[in-house]
Amino acid sequence: MDPLTILMVVILAALVFFMWRNSRKRRHDQEETRSKMVPGAEVMTNFGLYGTLVSVNEDDNTAVIETSPGHVVKVHRQVLARVVEPTPAEPVADDDAEAPGIELNEDHAISAEATDATQPEYGERLDDTSKKPGSKSDD
Repeated sequence: MDPLTILMVVILAALVFFMWRNSRKRRHDQEETRSKMVPGAEVMTNFGLYGTLVSVNEDDNTAVIETSPGHVVKVHRQVLARVVEPTPAEPVADDDAEAPGIELNEDHAISAEATDATQPEYGERLDDTSKKPGSKSDD
């Protein structure tokens, strides 16, 4: 056999193997998600609607979601994207406490008296020229 033919068969076998493996993983993930979708679970649809799953009808491929108390939405079962897992609340930092390690660098601070004499005021020109911008110089 030609080495190129053997290489093509090996590449084809590798592609088929990876496609088979990915389909098994995808099927496993779908079954896991489907097992979590029981009435009472918090779900999110693929268009961003959050709610509590009320019921799932396998025959009609529909699901009923309660978005807020008393408001229900009937959607297709494939629209249910994922089950929302509750996240633990993060501890709230005390606002009165100072952040540790923050200090003012007063060693290199510029005093207000030194800046008054050397620094121009806001909008003040540094050069005292009487020439207008864009005019030709007499030099």
